[in-house]
Amino acid sequence: MTNVVYHVVEHDGGWAYQVDGAYSETFPTHEAAHAAAARAAAEQRVAGEAEGIVYQDASGKWREEVAAGDDRPQTEVDD
Repeated sequence: MTNVVYHVVEHDGGWAYQVDGAYSETFPTHEAAHAAAARAAAEQRVAGEAEGIVYQDASGKWREEVAAGDDRPQTEVDD
């Protein structure tokens, strides 16, 4: 199972959370960024229905597949 870690970091004059190199919006306080990261992490664990998805892989090739709605990652927030 995949584990996704949300890191709360100083960013752009405030605080944000970072996942796999991508930053969230900037929040005025560490606490606000942590709360937003906790909400996002919880939402990512919610199961859904199987759906078709289209994405571009690391080599630039477009791929289509069915994503199982119950295949959700484990998540955590790291300060």
